Amino acid sequence: MMKHHLLRLFAALVTLTILYGCGNSQKKQQGPPPAVPVNVQQVTSSSVTGTDVYPATVVPVNEVELRPQVSGYITNIYIKDGQKVSKGQKLYEIDRSKYQAAIRQAQANVQSAKANLHRVKQDVDRYERLLEKDAIARQQVEYARADYQTAQSQVAAAEAQLASASTDYNYSVITAPFDGAIGISQVRIGTQVSPGQPLLNTISSEDPMAVDFVINEGELNRFNRLRTSNIDSLFTLRYSDGSRYELPGKLMAIDRAIGRQSGTIIVRLSFPNPKRELYPGMTLNVNVLNQDIGDRVVIPYKSVTEQMGEYFVFVVQGDSVQQRRLQLGTRFQESVVVRDGLKSGETIVVEGIQRLRQGAKVQVGPPAGAPQKSAEK
Repeated sequence: MMKHHLLRLFAALVTLTILYGCGNSQKKQQGPPPAVPVNVQQVTSSSVTGTDVYPATVVPVNEVELRPQVSGYITNIYIKDGQKVSKGQKLYEIDRSKYQAAIRQAQANVQSAKANLHRVKQDVDRYERLLEKDAIARQQVEYARADYQTAQSQVAAAEAQLASASTDYNYSVITAPFDGAIGISQVRIGTQVSPGQPLLNTISSEDPMAVDFVINEGELNRFNRLRTSNIDSLFTLRYSDGSRYELPGKLMAIDRAIGRQSGTIIVRLSFPNPKRELYPGMTLNVNVLNQDIGDRVVIPYKSVTEQMGEYFVFVVQGDSVQQRRLQLGTRFQESVVVRDGLKSGETIVVEGIQRLRQGAKVQVGPPAGAPQKSAEK
């Protein structure tokens, strides 16, 4: 029994000795972590023209819905759908016969009222002379004076009726309120209309055109400063296919208030439109020049890492790297402007950043390409 117990004790001591030896062997084999292979690039400056991009909508500077102001039937349509019109040009005509008759009736009433006024005036003048001679009762003279005032009021009422009839007559022809383009007609000859109904057509101005887009409350001070800027091509347009509109715009207006729910405000630009290339309702992008103009530090965007909304790069210092926080600017496809955090001549990691951490040792491979070319947009 004692012999069996001693054998088990001996086996346990042998096992512990072996495990201890293996542990020491592993510790001896564990050295400093190997250097991470990376590709690097020297930071350089490039000539850039940075812009901020905003989705926008084209709207007419002037746009009016054409609606009837009198009732009747459409008897004439003087324009074709979509044509250009001039201020004062005839567009639609509503049956004018009853309005002509109303004018003639009103004119006759004016003449009758004036004739009555003339008769009453003669009576008053005659009674005034007789009163000077005490040949007529004063009460009769007072009655004549009252009749004269009534006759004057009747003339004024008849003239007001004539003006109203003339207004209705003029409203029976709808004319263009300004130069522009007419839309597709919503009525045809014979359509019955009444004041306000239906919509006849819409007319909008064409040159210049306005472009509306939305900015955040935090950008308002910047755009207020842009009101007095003399920089050419401060505002430019790009179509949805990426092509560029050739003429620059100007800041026309900023809306009166910030939206309580959205925290945004509308900015309106004005663009010349001599070739009628901008149409109401068109969606496109507005490019607004920002501070990234001239020689700026530009790095590959793939070298940037993001953590909690902040941006970093790994800067090579000797045989290790240091993580550096950046303030980024405009992005140009595969490159990005660095506004603060890097200087020309420093070296950054552009490939292999996934395995890096602060202070990691690196093994620098071949350069990751030639210096950046101009990143103008």
